Amino acid sequence: MACDIAVINGTVLPMGGRADIESGVVTVTGNAITAVGDSATDISGAKKVIDARGAVVMPGFANSHTHVASNLLLRGLLEDVLLFEWLQTMWNLKRNFDHETLYWASLCGDLEMLKAGITSFNEHFDAYDVEPQMEALQEIPLRATLGYGFADRGLYAPRTDYSHRTMARFADIVAEHHDTRDGLLHIALSPHAVYSCGAEMWHEVRRLADSLGVSIHTHLSEGRQEVAYTTETYGMRPVQWLDSLGFLGPDVTAAHCSSLDEIDIAILARTGTKVAHCPISNAKLGSGTMPLRAVMAAGITVGLAADGPASHNSSDLFEEMKFAGLIHKTATADVEFLKIGEILEMSTAQGALAMHRPDTGRLVAGAKADVIIVNLDTAHAQPVYDPRAALVYSSRADDVTHSIVNGKILMENREVAGVDEERIRHKFHEAAHALKERSIG
Repeated sequence: MACDIAVINGTVLPMGGRADIESGVVTVTGNAITAVGDSATDISGAKKVIDARGAVVMPGFANSHTHVASNLLLRGLLEDVLLFEWLQTMWNLKRNFDHETLYWASLCGDLEMLKAGITSFNEHFDAYDVEPQMEALQEIPLRATLGYGFADRGLYAPRTDYSHRTMARFADIVAEHHDTRDGLLHIALSPHAVYSCGAEMWHEVRRLADSLGVSIHTHLSEGRQEVAYTTETYGMRPVQWLDSLGFLGPDVTAAHCSSLDEIDIAILARTGTKVAHCPISNAKLGSGTMPLRAVMAAGITVGLAADGPASHNSSDLFEEMKFAGLIHKTATADVEFLKIGEILEMSTAQGALAMHRPDTGRLVAGAKADVIIVNLDTAHAQPVYDPRAALVYSSRADDVTHSIVNGKILMENREVAGVDEERIRHKFHEAAHALKERSIG
């Protein structure tokens, strides 16, 4: 069968509830998957054949909530502190962000994600410039939803004018960038949080989303302090307050949701709001553990996410998968809760749905060709009785050997074509330390 790429001999994990295929075949033509089958699948016309023997072939990871550049610039700088102290130090750096520093941070972050098997990501810009990331994505073309960040309260009050100017021209931004670059680039609205945005801003974001047909990406119920703020200010918990504004809906990705009660969960389910679950970040910042069993039982779409590299220290969904399994078995005192198949779905098919990209996250004919190959022939994965168990509890980011995004091989045998990795690391290191020096000394 004529195709551009054929991946053969690997254990294929199609995801989306489909059965695994031993010694399977995945073919790609243009930007789409054309066939997923067993070894009898015809590949006679393939322009390139990749032998994945000893490896898993699966959808690329969908990182449903992250902050690439801003958080990369804070990675390892502030440890062992509470969320709001952490946010204050981050703001000290953000006041001095410049285009070049953000560009190198974006490029380094995109490179890290690509090499970890993340082929799509949902970026929340905390009210800083989006353009440097757009430039970086020209060089490392991942599938990205870029959420323009808005805020007008608290630490983020200095970004009020920027937020309103950006919302006023948002229709032009969407017309210029949304669903461009062969579908790789999407634009979203990203109000920061209930403690940093007033009611008028939430109403305006909802109006824009409805009129322009783009998704929304926000932080919600991330810890006890946030719940205390809205309860004292509005007499309601965060989820309940946003629901009272008519804000929540199936086009919303709510990141974290680590402090939910039964009423909150019922509201999220009723409104069809999606959730991006960040267990490592929530644990590190003391934000609590989402009641995942109740959330899943309510039928809410949940994607796994790394959050930013400042509160996770890496963009690595292998780490996130393993930690998710462990923390929820502990939280529920039930070792049978959150099985390996469910964790993998949250990282791929469910993660893609949680970030409103249903055209990826699965290996099925017609889906976008976002495919990774993960080597299981390693000392730390052997013996491989179950490839899924090896992926969730034994594998590491550097086991990803190939990353295909939108039908293009961006990484082959750990080499990223056309990218000077050493230069990216050096330039980013230099820019980050200069930013730290002029911001906090």
